[in-house]
Amino acid sequence: MIKTYLKSAIRNFWRHKLFTLINIVGLSVGISAALVIYLVVHFDFTFDKFHHDGNRIYRVVTSYTLNGNLSYSSASPIPLADAAKKEANGVETAAPFETIAHLDVVIPNSQTAGTRYKEQDDMIYADERYFNMFNYHWLAGSAKTALTGINQVVLTAARAKLYFPNLSPADVVGKTIIYDRHYDQQTSVVTGIVEQPLGNTDLAFHDFISYNTFKAVKTLQYKFTDWYPNTNLAWDQYFIKTTVDADPISVEKQLNSILKAHTATDQQFNRSSYQLHLQPLADMHFDSRYGIFYNRPTANKPALYGLIVIAIMLLLLGCINFINLTTAQATQRAKEIGIRKTLGSSRKQLVCQFMLETFCITLMAVIISAALTPVLLKAFAAFTPPGLKANFANPGITLFLLGLTIIVSLLAGFYPAKVLSGYKTLQVLKNQSGNDNSQNRNSVLRKTLTVTQFVIAQFFVMSTVLVSKQVYYALNKNLGYKKDAILIIETPWQNRSMQVQYFFRNKLMAIPQVKQLSMGIDAPASNYTDMEQATYNDGKKEIKTDVLPKFGDENYTKIYHLKLLKGRILEQRDTLSGMLINETYAKAIGFKNPADAIGKAISFHGKHRQVVGVLSDFHQSSLHDAIKPVILLIQPGQYFNRIFHIALNPQTAPGDWEKAIAAMNSLWKQSYPEQDFDYHFFDENIAGFYESEQRTSTLLSWATALSIIISCLGLLGLTIYTTNQRTKEIGIRKVIGASVSQMVVLLSRELALLILVAFVVVTPIAWLAMNKWMQSFADRTPISWWIFAASGGGMLVVAIITSSFQTVKAAIANPIKSLKSE
Repeated sequence: MIKTYLKSAIRNFWRHKLFTLINIVGLSVGISAALVIYLVVHFDFTFDKFHHDGNRIYRVVTSYTLNGNLSYSSASPIPLADAAKKEANGVETAAPFETIAHLDVVIPNSQTAGTRYKEQDDMIYADERYFNMFNYHWLAGSAKTALTGINQVVLTAARAKLYFPNLSPADVVGKTIIYDRHYDQQTSVVTGIVEQPLGNTDLAFHDFISYNTFKAVKTLQYKFTDWYPNTNLAWDQYFIKTTVDADPISVEKQLNSILKAHTATDQQFNRSSYQLHLQPLADMHFDSRYGIFYNRPTANKPALYGLIVIAIMLLLLGCINFINLTTAQATQRAKEIGIRKTLGSSRKQLVCQFMLETFCITLMAVIISAALTPVLLKAFAAFTPPGLKANFANPGITLFLLGLTIIVSLLAGFYPAKVLSGYKTLQVLKNQSGNDNSQNRNSVLRKTLTVTQFVIAQFFVMSTVLVSKQVYYALNKNLGYKKDAILIIETPWQNRSMQVQYFFRNKLMAIPQVKQLSMGIDAPASNYTDMEQATYNDGKKEIKTDVLPKFGDENYTKIYHLKLLKGRILEQRDTLSGMLINETYAKAIGFKNPADAIGKAISFHGKHRQVVGVLSDFHQSSLHDAIKPVILLIQPGQYFNRIFHIALNPQTAPGDWEKAIAAMNSLWKQSYPEQDFDYHFFDENIAGFYESEQRTSTLLSWATALSIIISCLGLLGLTIYTTNQRTKEIGIRKVIGASVSQMVVLLSRELALLILVAFVVVTPIAWLAMNKWMQSFADRTPISWWIFAASGGGMLVVAIITSSFQTVKAAIANPIKSLKSE
């Protein structure tokens, strides 16, 4: 029976090659998009899901209100880890740890003796409690003893192979490693080797140095018994594992009670309103508020859900195409159905036949999609998570493809199979495909599905145009400062000697392409948005305001072309006594006229400074955020002069800036020989603010293109079918005098009406969705009417052009041929 069905299916595919090709291509496009999106979503949603009892593991994080601003931290007081285990019910294990970054590693006693591995990351201080909480396979050593002492380290197999390439895990145990901070060195002995977890994880550490070593490093000056001193050196990170029957809400309340009990007499703590939270291990990858170790990228759940919606829509478009074309072809298969029924086929058998045909087409589309997926992942590498691969040996991916094949086959095939198998034997053998009601129902369904296709396609078009418009607006708006041709170089934290910095500065100024240079901290717009408090006394009361401090020398305002409204710019004599404020801060402390703020004294960091000038407002971050009150001042010291802001002369010849950067690299090696040279352009910072929006715009553009392709494929198939059905009508109309243009208009009129209906349906939906998305921007472009008009008009033009290939061909055909059979 199956063999007979397959033979019939192959004959039908060959007989209707064009329609079969359109169906396969339409489904392939939708399935390819769905498969790539599944891989992305599955990749992110499987982070740290492989740990045993992972549902009982939490990271303890903190939120606090400081000077009226809500902030977040992944750290909490160091003593809390031990106190939680002793004083809180429901805590099975508490494992403190501290991450370490940018350490040089020296291997003193191996075949590669003296080899230095620069700026190594993925290191933490931890102890046996960490390994008792998380699953690691030990290749050498033991979790019970490997990290109990001082100067002990456990390596992953990958890191051991890097440091000791020719030794087995057992032979690496006992070897010595030197961790160089540039201000001190720490020698550790390897006491264990573990296998790196195979699953996706944010806990991708490779060097586990014993926590007791951390306590013994005097240069770090950490306070291991203080709960809240005036320094963050009493704060650390830790995980807890609750007992099986523990309520995490109850545990969280107990932790906050413990914290309050130990800090009851600390006034600074009470003012700061600290609150502890239990962050589930599975949520860590999706919550950017508390950060991920070493700035690993977090995933955005709403964005992932949006991708799922896009996948469903594209799949739906492919299924709609299949349903439309199959039901449109029904009359061409009417006689086949009548003969089959005369020979004894039941409706159930016919349904099986048509469902098998659908399954075969879907299977071919899935195979094509699977073959294209590695190519698509490579093409979209900039938009997919690092390390994402199409591993079809993964049972999850195999099950997804199998499920997708079955679901698409059912969605696309069930209704056409029901329609085709329902024809009456006598009617179809008399060249009647069915009664008028069934034909009308099929016609209404096809029109409804076509409208649905164009609703989805136009929604993508409108969304893409508006997102692109907002991104363009953000990147090209006058932000209140110059952003082009400015190079930023940060001096290494290991060496910020003022003598070396000034040597480097003087040498930089001698480079011909350098126009101007400033020393300070961050640029006018940066990721640094921590607010601090400044106080102005108007003679009646103190006005405390949260301000964003900026530090730069007398050239800072010149390089960035910050506009001065009143007063003067900073000079070297203002190092300890003067400051600039922005217009927003002037208004916040009561000065509508900027000139009135000149000469007023403002207290910041316990020192009174005089306002010498008022700057025009400029954006300090992305347009998502409102402009904040800003103060700009010169501050002496190596920390406040650690970043060089370099304005370059315009390029008069190709390669001018490349030559300048090469010269800077050479000077860097003279000044900081141990560190690699790194730089970036300021306008890259600005573009980085909108990286997410740019990715969204690009993905929407691709979704739009795919939806239009699928819709146009279906439209082309329907147009071919419609013109074939109306061939004789076209011939008669031409015989009685209809022109080619009149025929094209006649054949396109119904299509234009369907697109107009789709436009009326989708416009309010798209407006509501985009208006909600735009609310995340404090400064945004207007949602202009022309976006919707242009999108609808563009969709109409594309659809008419697509259908015109067939309508024009039908309109210019010789009517004698179409009427010959009458």
